[in-house]
Amino acid sequence: MPQRTNSLTLGTDRALYVGEIPATGWHCHASPVLLMGLSGRFALHRGTGSVVTCHSALVDAGVEHLFDPCGEVVALVYLEPDSLEARSLRSMFQRQGGVLLDVAAPVRARAAMEGHLRAFDLPALLQRHLLQAAPPLDPRVARSLLALRRPQHGHGRLARAGLASEVQLSASRFNHLFRAEMGVSLRSYRVWSQVRLAMTGLAVSPRLTDAALYGDFADSAHFSRMFRQTFGMTPSSVLKPLRQVTLLG
Repeated sequence: MPQRTNSLTLGTDRALYVGEIPATGWHCHASPVLLMGLSGRFALHRGTGSVVTCHSALVDAGVEHLFDPCGEVVALVYLEPDSLEARSLRSMFQRQGGVLLDVAAPVRARAAMEGHLRAFDLPALLQRHLLQAAPPLDPRVARSLLALRRPQHGHGRLARAGLASEVQLSASRFNHLFRAEMGVSLRSYRVWSQVRLAMTGLAVSPRLTDAALYGDFADSAHFSRMFRQTFGMTPSSVLKPLRQVTLLG
C-alpha cells in the first residue's frame, strides 16, 4: 500500500489537514471544524457521553469532543470564526447543539473530493441548505483580528486593553462585542491564533522549536501545552509526519 503524504494547507481564514492522525484526547477549539473520513468512517465522542460513527461531521467552536479516525485517512477543515462560511453556519449550530453529522457529500472519487478540499470549496462539499446568509462582521472586530494574526516578533501577545483601545472601546465592552461576533471568547481565540501562527512557521522551518518561536510562545514546552489543549494531541504526533506545508496568499 503506498505511503500517505500528510499535508497542511493554511489560508487567511481557513486551514486543511489531510492524512492519518492518532485519536485525540478531549478538547475544544476556537474554530468550527469539518471532519471527513476519506477512506472510511470515524468515531466522534461528545462530552454528553454519546459516541457516533459517521463519514463527516461539523463541530462548532467551543464544543468538547474526542475524534477517533479509526485508522482511516481523514481531512480536517478548520474555518476561522470570522469566515463567511463559519458565520453562515452559526444559526444551524445553535439549533443542533453544536454538532452536525453526515453533512458532506459521499466520497465517490477521492481525487475530486481532495480537489474540492484543497480549494476550500465548501458549497461543493456540504449539503446546500447548511450554508445560509450571514451578516457582515463588525469592522472593529475585523480590525482586531488583523492585529491578533500578525507576528509580534518577541514583543508578547497583544493585551485585551490594547486591542480595545485601538477600536475605542472599554475592555469589557470589547470582550462582549468580540464574543458576540466571533462566537468564542477573546482569550480562547488568542490562544488559537497563536497556535495557528506557529504552524505557519513550519513552511519556513520543520523544527517545532522554530515554530514555537514563530508563534511567539515562550518556549517549545509552552507551545506543546497549548497545542495539546487546542487539538487534543501533541504537536509531534501531528506536525512531524507532515510532508507538505502550503501557505495561501
